[in-house]
Amino acid sequence: MTTSTTLDSTLDSLGVRRSGAASGSTATTTTKKSDTLDQSAFLKLMTAQLQNQDPFSPMDNTQMVAQMAQFSSVAGISEMNTTLTAMAAKMSGTTRADAMSYVGKTVLTAGSVAYGRTSGGIAGAVELDSAASNVSVTIADAQGNPLKTLSLGAQKAGTASFDWNGKTDSGQDAGSGPFTVTLNANDGVSAVSGRPLVWAPVQSVSMPSSGDPVLTVAGLGQINISAVRSVG
Repeated sequence: MTTSTTLDSTLDSLGVRRSGAASGSTATTTTKKSDTLDQSAFLKLMTAQLQNQDPFSPMDNTQMVAQMAQFSSVAGISEMNTTLTAMAAKMSGTTRADAMSYVGKTVLTAGSVAYGRTSGGIAGAVELDSAASNVSVTIADAQGNPLKTLSLGAQKAGTASFDWNGKTDSGQDAGSGPFTVTLNANDGVSAVSGRPLVWAPVQSVSMPSSGDPVLTVAGLGQINISAVRSVG
């Protein structure tokens, strides 16, 4: 068997046909070949190339090393992508499993309805999209009657906490709620956008076939787990 025939046979076994090569018995295989070379195929091809090179004009060492380095880099990136995909899948699974532990706990999330603590009053926060010179929170009963207005003064963009002791402006006990929380914020000229954050107990967790787990919280209904700002 000639050198050319040996090289053609090796190429055919890898699913590659050299330009101008004759179709031989090896080349007529009906097995579907891959369009890409994996590590094993690359080593076979390089070995065949070395075995069939012209001894009076051998392969350039620099080119060979460069080809090997390039293939090594591609193989390394492929393995890294596989590892990262596996890690992402595991992290997603951990998030879904951890969601079950939310039941019975309280979470801080965007909302306007809050239930009183056993010690009285409520705690919460406001989330401002930009700085405000005047920020206040009005707490009302279930019928919308104002019970207490808390002044938070000037606040930067972001989150600012508040704590209400459960007493109305007249000093009376407001009861256990539910209460409605309203944010009022301005920069002295115009209103500043934002939202109140309330603490609410998690009653149950549902796991959809795709997407984030969904929490059912008292007074607010269903929220995505990604909407949780803090867990108490």
